[in-house]
Amino acid sequence: MKYTQYFIHTRKRPDRAYIKDEWIEQVINNPVRSEIQSDGRIKKWAKIEDAGKYLRVILLEDGETVHNAFFDGNFREEVT
Repeated sequence: MKYTQYFIHTRKRPDRAYIKDEWIEQVINNPVRSEIQSDGRIKKWAKIEDAGKYLRVILLEDGETVHNAFFDGNFREEVT
């Protein structure tokens, strides 16, 4: 995986240090929702069963470079 310098820096925070690369890959490859932001970045969410929470991953416009990843306490999966 490719990362921005911002992600490398913020990943050192205690609330983000335990986020595993495999979880990030899971979100990228199997999101329950994806959205494109106005700046072209891509937001993806998936539930991480091991953590019992939804992880949000922000990718750059290339769809490959991870810019941010964090557990999103406000995310609710839409029921259809």
